[in-house]
Parts: sequence; structure tokens; C-alpha cells
Amino acid sequence: MDTTTPPAATTTGRGRRAGYHGWRIVAAFAVTQTIGYGCLYYPFAVLLQPIATDLHTGPAAVTGALTTAILAWAAAAIPVGRWLDRHGGRALMTLGSATGALLLVAWSRVEALWQLYAVFAALGGAMAMALYDAATAVIVAWFDTDRRPRAVLAMIVVAGFASTIFMPLTGLLEHRHGWRTTLLVLAALYAAIAVPLHAAVVRAPASPVGHTARPSVAQRTAAVRAARRDGRFWWLTLAFVAHSAAMSTMTVHLVGFLVGRGHPATFAATAAGLLGVLSVTGRLLLTGARRRMPLAAVVAAVFGVQAVAAAALPFIAGSRAGAAAGVIAFGIGFGVASLASPALLADRYGTIAYATIAGTLSTPVTLAKAGAPLAAAGLTTLTGYPGTLYAIAAACALAAVGILARAATPPP
Repeated sequence: MDTTTPPAATTTGRGRRAGYHGWRIVAAFAVTQTIGYGCLYYPFAVLLQPIATDLHTGPAAVTGALTTAILAWAAAAIPVGRWLDRHGGRALMTLGSATGALLLVAWSRVEALWQLYAVFAALGGAMAMALYDAATAVIVAWFDTDRRPRAVLAMIVVAGFASTIFMPLTGLLEHRHGWRTTLLVLAALYAAIAVPLHAAVVRAPASPVGHTARPSVAQRTAAVRAARRDGRFWWLTLAFVAHSAAMSTMTVHLVGFLVGRGHPATFAATAAGLLGVLSVTGRLLLTGARRRMPLAAVVAAVFGVQAVAAAALPFIAGSRAGAAAGVIAFGIGFGVASLASPALLADRYGTIAYATIAGTLSTPVTLAKAGAPLAAAGLTTLTGYPGTLYAIAAACALAAVGILARAATPPP
């Protein structure tokens, strides 16, 4: 079990002191999540074609490896959550980052497609142990309701630049040294930074927020059972599943849609790149707006704007100004779920079993993220891109309804 802080550090105003250890954990996660996504997740898109060429197969077959990793990530969500609730994040995240670094080395050595799939199946488990979901659960345990959104935001705003930093770096390394050496460099970088930071900085608080002692297994089990019996929880699950499906589909198909409307590929790629920048903007706006309005109302409004933007794109995307306006309106909500989900869950169900409850929600959300683009590809074949955009709009509208449904009911 992780080393805990002294009892004196546990207060209801947790996170107020400048020297509070929780802020050191946030700073460490800002670094390890940036490097983690930059080394474990984003290189795949850059190295896809060289790997396919070297393995004498097609990009579609190689892409299936990433789908395998996402499925493994989803399968690991609940077991990882249970461990985090019981033992904290130090051992799990240190092991996850060390395993991730070793799997990058293994990835660099694959000679056949089945080996690539085997490596990625294990890599999905390592990412579940070391990346955003685990880090968020640790932060939730350290901070009270007032400070928690700012702590999570500090981590994800910095980590949001992972693709901006590491995709060009990966491309440069691949161009100069080849994809195998690139992966070895990334493995060394990740091992040298993430492993010692997780081992040295991450620890469990003496007790979850609002409690004077660590809860028993029976208390955690009761909290999870109460959440799963709460109708509000399943409406939230529906909302975030629908929104995840919409976000992943737009990410994959936006460039193709814009090119199909006659825009140059460079403009289409630039417009799609705005989604990452706008995700940071949307998170900052959400943090400010929730001080004046109920969080559920703010999130539902953002999802509603996204529904309107997606439905409008087939009509306004013929011009560059129209396409940019539609993408900007949609992009404001692109990163909102990653900030809203922990706040909504922790505010309603508390923190003693947060990671297990969040893992229960994360499993279908991750499956939707993996499967929706493939389903959308089939829909596009049948109806063209407008049909896909209308489906995205419907999913965002459903997400808005789910966020508001039973929001006024008392927590279990």
C-alpha cells in the first residue's frame, strides 16, 4: 500500500495551502501525462505507415492494433479503479509506466502483425494503469470540491499539448532514424521521467476528502453498489458514451468531410487541428462558468451547441468561413467531458470509491470511442458525410439530455 500523508494534512479545506502535497502530485502528473500520451499513444498515428510498410501489410490491419489497445484499456478500467480505491496510485502507476516503457521496446522489435497485436493488448493495460484515468482518481482523492476542478484542469491543460510536442518530435525522429529507433528513444525518455516521478511523488492521502480515516472495503463496496443502483448514474453513463462516440467520430472523419466539400487538404487538416486547441479553451470556459451556474446546466448547454454545430456543418461548410465557424462551435466542447465527468461523479457519489465508480463509467465510454468511428465509416458509405454529421449531432443532443436527466434528484 502507498505511503500516506500524516493525519494533520487531512482537512476539509484540502488543497488550500501552498505547500500541500496534492499540488506536487498535480505538477508531476502534468509532466507524466504529457510524456505518457506523447510516448505511448500519439506516436501510433505518425508511425502507422512506416510500420505497415515494414511488416508488409496495410494501414487498416495495423490500425487494428490500436483498437486492440483501447479494448484492453476498457477491460482494465474497473480492476484498476478498485486497486486505486484500496491502495492509491504509487505502485500501480509506477508499474504501469515501467511496463509501458518496456512495451515500447517490445514494439520496436516486432516482426509480424500478430506480435504487434500482442504488444498493443498489453500496452492498453499499461495505459489504463498510468494515464489520465488513474491520475484523475489520485487527484480526486487529494482535493476538496472547491479545489478539485482547478487541480484536474491544471493537469489536463498541460497534457493537452502532448500531441503538439510529440507528434512532430516522433516524425522528426522517424525521418532521421527509422521507426524502430524512434520507439527506443521514446521508451528511454518515458522510463527516465515518468517512472521516477510516479515512484517519488505519488502517494495516497491519509483519508479521502471528508473522512477522518481510510474507509473499509465494506464501505467502498456499499458506495459502488449505491452508485450503480442510482438512475442518475446510468443517465450520466449514457451521456458520456454518446459524447465519446461523437467526439471520436468527428476526430476521424472531419478531414474527409471538409476535403469532400472541396477544401484543400491543408485547410482541412488545420481546421481539424483546431479541435485540440479549442479543447483547452472549452475547459477554461467550463471552469469559469461553473462558478455562476450549476455544472450540469453548463455541460448540457455546451453539448447542445455541439449538436447544433454538427447539424449545421453540411449547410455552412462550403465556405472556409462557414467551415471554420462550425468547427470552432463544435470544438469548444471537445475536451469538456474529461473535466466534467470527475466533477459530476465525485460531487454526487463522494470520493471513497471514486476510481471504481469512474471505471464502471469509463468502460463503455472507451468502447464507444473505439467502435464509433468504424460504425460511422459504414454510415458514411451508405449516406455520405451529411448522414454521419447528423448522427454526431443526435449523439451530442442525447448527451445533453443525459447530463440533465434526474440532476435534481438527491444523491444516494
